[in-house]
Amino acid sequence: MTVDELAAEKPEKLALILGTEGQGLGDATLYHADRHVIIPMSHGVDSLNVAAASAVAFWETRPR
Repeated sequence: MTVDELAAEKPEKLALILGTEGQGLGDATLYHADRHVIIPMSHGVDSLNVAAASAVAFWETRPR
């Protein structure tokens, strides 16, 4: 699921768990999460640091 798809669902309650750029989240954390969401990126961009990823995720999932 992409962050855009999550935002389109307009969840009433939302907690975002962000991982590190290199290792991401641990298996136990992923197992307990309800959803796994990605941020689509342009070709040539492999990853975002956690500050940039959180800014994108918070913006996309903000109440409208």
